[in-house]
Amino acid sequence: MVRTVDGLSPDQLGFRIDGSANSIAWLVWHLTRVQDDHVADAAGTDQVWTSAGWSDRFALPFESSATGYAHDSEDVAAVVASGELLLGYLEAVHEQTIRYVETLTDADLERIVDRRWDPPVTLAVRLISVISDDLQHAGQAAFVRGVLERST
Repeated sequence: MVRTVDGLSPDQLGFRIDGSANSIAWLVWHLTRVQDDHVADAAGTDQVWTSAGWSDRFALPFESSATGYAHDSEDVAAVVASGELLLGYLEAVHEQTIRYVETLTDADLERIVDRRWDPPVTLAVRLISVISDDLQHAGQAAFVRGVLERST
């Protein structure tokens, strides 16, 4: 994500390929929010977003629990942030995630973390889904940067 975000202005981070596309800023914010939300829930800890004041620093017009799911075009446009802010939050969440994952044993991965699904979701499946979601959005953000660079 550093390569994708580094050197871009908030306007460039807000660039959208078309009026309904996701911006780099939204994609980075969303992938970080999902990781923060899901890993904190599995670990039984507070989210970095609220506990470390990132919600206040971003000052977005959403509930503090928002992660980007079901966001519409207006919501995407509302995510305006500097690269420093986006990467700072990403780094803080990454550090918390690593601290948690380093404590896990093989047996922990079978623990059920979400019974709303059939079959219920294990910790292993939850962590894999976070990795998959993050990688997809990271690739999308890198693609948008490539389009941006070619259009200027």
